[in-house]
Amino acid sequence: MNAPLPTMTAAGQALLQVRLQSVSHATRDIQVFEFVALDGAPLPATTPGAHVDIHLANGMTRSYSLLHADASPQRYLVGVKRDPNSRGGSRYMHEELRVGTTLALSQPRNHFPLREDVQHTVLIAGGIGITPILCMAERLEQLGASFELWYASRSRTDLAFLPELARFGERVRLHVDDEANAVLDMAAIVATAPAETHFYCCGPGPMLAAYEAATAARAPETVHLERFGASQPIVKSGDGFVVALARSGVELQVPPGATVLQVLAGNGIAVDSSCEAGICGCCEVAVLEGEVDHRDEVLTPAQRAANRSMMVCCSRAKGERLVLDL
Repeated sequence: MNAPLPTMTAAGQALLQVRLQSVSHATRDIQVFEFVALDGAPLPATTPGAHVDIHLANGMTRSYSLLHADASPQRYLVGVKRDPNSRGGSRYMHEELRVGTTLALSQPRNHFPLREDVQHTVLIAGGIGITPILCMAERLEQLGASFELWYASRSRTDLAFLPELARFGERVRLHVDDEANAVLDMAAIVATAPAETHFYCCGPGPMLAAYEAATAARAPETVHLERFGASQPIVKSGDGFVVALARSGVELQVPPGATVLQVLAGNGIAVDSSCEAGICGCCEVAVLEGEVDHRDEVLTPAQRAANRSMMVCCSRAKGERLVLDL
């Protein structure tokens, strides 16, 4: 028997009730999970770069990019790499989930959106970072847009979704570190791209560091990335402040050295969270009053300036008080 599924997030957003329809292998340590709605109806629309949060029976919530985008999808596909240092998310997905299991998923969110109106696009992926990048390539193919895709891995056995990538022909360039005796030459890729190119990169930390260095001279609005982990350790320091919860009427003190998420959890107030590093957007909460000291790597500069939401796993108050929509 499945335990009762959660139906709402703490922020009042409806969760999707789904069934695990199938599991397949993409590589030796990447599995693809297919989810369908319990009632058989189409799932909410998705866009390239979007992800969903999966609520697991072990109490964890984990965020995974969607492999395909559709206005009326009959299924969601996510690729999950088993992390040897897993805190329990990918390990649980690989070892415990069984076909037929029912789960709750968040509505799709997109912090890595694709611009569809540009002259040329360069897509760069490393390892499991191919999941949102493949989705973007499919959309650009549908549009007849100009693009190229670079996909790197340490060994050939770690390359995933090769049949799907083969459809794009010579626009896909594969790089295997072990065979080239070198990592992908990010600087050369960026230097040879047309001036108006938009770049997208998803991969491990060293790849993203090289990508940021290579694109430093490009216009910031043309450089896009998505991280697996925080680029810097989360800084919890700062003065204490009060968090007021508008819907529940509760006021809580957030002391120096503690996060809003920790204080909420310690007082029995459940908020979805996953990475706890400010990179997935799972713990985003609407801000009604007060100025936020944003420390995440999800919100854009414009979104930070608007001050309408915050990631409670890492961000703090600039003043003495914040009012949240909880």
